Amino acid sequence: MATANKNLSEYDKTTLPNAKDLRFGIVVSEWNAEITEALYDGAFEALVDCGALKSNIVRWSVPGSFELTYGAKKMITTQKVDAVIAIGSVIQGETKHFDFVCSATAQGIKDLNVLYDTPVIFCVLTDNTLQQAIDRSGGIHGNKGTEAAIAAIKIATLGQ
Repeated sequence: MATANKNLSEYDKTTLPNAKDLRFGIVVSEWNAEITEALYDGAFEALVDCGALKSNIVRWSVPGSFELTYGAKKMITTQKVDAVIAIGSVIQGETKHFDFVCSATAQGIKDLNVLYDTPVIFCVLTDNTLQQAIDRSGGIHGNKGTEAAIAAIKIATLGQ
């Protein structure tokens, strides 16, 4: 397991650019809200810890992970953001719906990164169980939202 011996919330702030002058968008799926809100909290706290101003963090909510692509595209085209973090949680069920939503969401976010100059960070948990999602959204493996925020800072300042 990739996260077995890794805490997703660990980072060294001294090695990161200060996020004070950056503006971030965070698009959050309302589906599996217990998980996505915890991921949002991790991302928001890490951005602020790294210098981002609370007023420079824009949050939008969308119904589910499938809608993250549209929400992120709309944010890129209507807000002046340096990076967008797309937060979602899809948990395996009894049907193939899981496969379709995960694949479409990943492809959609990849497409935005190809089409636009504003990076979109993939912070969508695709877990087999609710417990796995809890473990990665502030549980025993830390918080993937924190990791996504650090990635957003790094990629927003790439080449600067």
